[in-house]
Amino acid sequence: AVVSTQSTGINVEYGGAQVSGQEAIHNKLKGLPMQQVQHAVTTIDVQPVPAIEGAFIIQVLGQLKADNDPPHGFTQVFTLFPYNGGNVIVNDMFRLALHNA
Repeated sequence: AVVSTQSTGINVEYGGAQVSGQEAIHNKLKGLPMQQVQHAVTTIDVQPVPAIEGAFIIQVLGQLKADNDPPHGFTQVFTLFPYNGGNVIVNDMFRLALHNA
């Protein structure tokens, strides 16, 4: 469902690896090892993009729990642009808040 809302020229960054295009993003998401994912959103911050009416930069902060792993903090930042009477997500960056011991 997420991939269908994204434009063909989208770039997604997941854990430091950049993926470009709908098909590559779809394959990346399908290839993730987790079977079940639960998330809890803590905050959502939204700011308009000054030069583009109807465009917004959105930051999401929360916790993600995959399978039997303990919950981990995450952050996601993306830009929402108006397109053909709807919206598309571009420049989507997602990162788990993991720290090296």
